[in-house]
Amino acid sequence: MKLLRRSFLMLGGACVLTPSAAFAAKAAAVPVLLAGTYSDDIDPSLYLVSEKYDGVRALWDGKQLRFRSNRVIAAPAWFTARLPSTPLDGELWLGRGRFDELSGIVRSSLPVDDDWKRVNYVVFELPTGTGSFADRAVQLRALVQRTAWPQLQAVAQEAVASRADLQRRLNQVMARGGEGLVLHLASSAVTSGRSEVLLKMKPHQDAEATVIGHRAGQGKYAGQVGALQVQTPQGQRFYLGSGLSDDDRRNPPALGSVVTYRYRELTPQGLPRFATFLRVHHGV
Repeated sequence: MKLLRRSFLMLGGACVLTPSAAFAAKAAAVPVLLAGTYSDDIDPSLYLVSEKYDGVRALWDGKQLRFRSNRVIAAPAWFTARLPSTPLDGELWLGRGRFDELSGIVRSSLPVDDDWKRVNYVVFELPTGTGSFADRAVQLRALVQRTAWPQLQAVAQEAVASRADLQRRLNQVMARGGEGLVLHLASSAVTSGRSEVLLKMKPHQDAEATVIGHRAGQGKYAGQVGALQVQTPQGQRFYLGSGLSDDDRRNPPALGSVVTYRYRELTPQGLPRFATFLRVHHGV
């Protein structure tokens, strides 16, 4: 039992991980910055904005390329040999709308050279860098330029002056087949975990649902409707409270009414995320 608690054993001159050490190595996931969700009360002029790539997150520690789980990516030796010794954070990317094809390539334990020649490493952070994110973005572009390898690319970061500018930028990306934007706080230092330092923005989507119930309000909405219970044409049920005006709460849409709501994306269960009431749908 004492041997199992040691970090390694020496067998024939080779270092062999014990079960406890192997478990620790597997559990040591790489700490990375995770994106929250943009909301309209955030000032986008404080952020640098880039396209949200539908790729596979990859972290380069100067020697090995790893998934966020810390598992080593089986990239060809010639691919990693072209990367600089400076740690990088980014995504392996094949092109817009090609995630499934990319995932099959980079998750294979036997890399195929011809496939990897089509994979780009688009990078957006220097994990060991200093200064603000705006400073690091400049340093990252310079590093990529010095590397001079077309498959290593720095993500373009742009400042936006207003919410209207941000929406125009989103519209441009969506028109090219992209999936959204990423906003990174320009003044932020290197950090990890999920926070408002990094935000993702996807287009709003509208949909309709039928009112099947009224939930009583509480607090300042006591005596009024707090939320509408609605059902989608697919049978999904949820409550819709955000976006209701005082008049809507006093005189809510009748049961059986069809209402239009706006949302950002669907949860894994198929329910709308950040759903907001817009209006009664009079076109039905």
